[in-house]
Amino acid sequence: MAKSDSNRGKRPGHGSKKGNFQKPYKRQVTSSIKPKAAPKKSNPDEIRLNRYISNAGICSRREADTYIAAGNVTVNGKVITEMGHKVKRSDDVRFDGRKLNPEKKEYILLNKPKNFITTTSDEKGRRTVMELVSSASKARLLPVGRLDRNTTGLLLFTNDGDLTKKLTHPTHGVRKLYHVHLDKSLNMSDLQAIAEGIELEDGPIEVDSISYIQGAPKREIGIQIHSGRNRIVRRIFEHLGYEVVKLDRVIFAGLTKKDLPRGHWRHLTEQEVINLKMIK
Repeated sequence: MAKSDSNRGKRPGHGSKKGNFQKPYKRQVTSSIKPKAAPKKSNPDEIRLNRYISNAGICSRREADTYIAAGNVTVNGKVITEMGHKVKRSDDVRFDGRKLNPEKKEYILLNKPKNFITTTSDEKGRRTVMELVSSASKARLLPVGRLDRNTTGLLLFTNDGDLTKKLTHPTHGVRKLYHVHLDKSLNMSDLQAIAEGIELEDGPIEVDSISYIQGAPKREIGIQIHSGRNRIVRRIFEHLGYEVVKLDRVIFAGLTKKDLPRGHWRHLTEQEVINLKMIK
């Protein structure tokens, strides 16, 4: 009898109680995916060099990269051309030899109400304009120029020292327009005298322009001036025998009170900041 072929193709020992059983072959798979490395913790004391330069008000971050590559920037006396280089706020960073301040420049416009004095603090406990902008920024902002306690209107705050010097120096001719309410109508002869220039106790004073407010009583006057002398608008009219009942600054360096209610503040737009820096 022919032997059965039923066991052909079977591994040795398969289907029999006897024999050496072989364990099934298992392929070992080695994963090619490496475990993710723990992210490096950023140092809060370090910032990218281009951001440092941008915060200092020199240019945008993208433009800063161009200047860095061109060798315009030094850190602690060494020229840095590496993109992404990080610096500490305590480092000596210079742009074309000029030392930079890393604090981001901020610009806040306030429509000041009455009964607030323009100072950072007051030993008599009177309310200051700093209370009105306390929530505007964490930076140390200072008012640009002054407004009397009872004078209302536009007041700019910033931590940009260079711009502050520019806006408060009379040689730059920064435009300041006031709406004046007098206790009585202003005579035409007195209006012309002011327009031509008058002599005060601390010297002569000239205004840029003066006129009656169109459609209003003649006790309401518009006066434009660039002098930064103390209480100068009030003193001009007091010199001629008038009392200033209300004084409101409606324009400052091209900025207006449009959509800014009394007692409120807003950040300047990028274009407004550019316009201020273009003042010569």
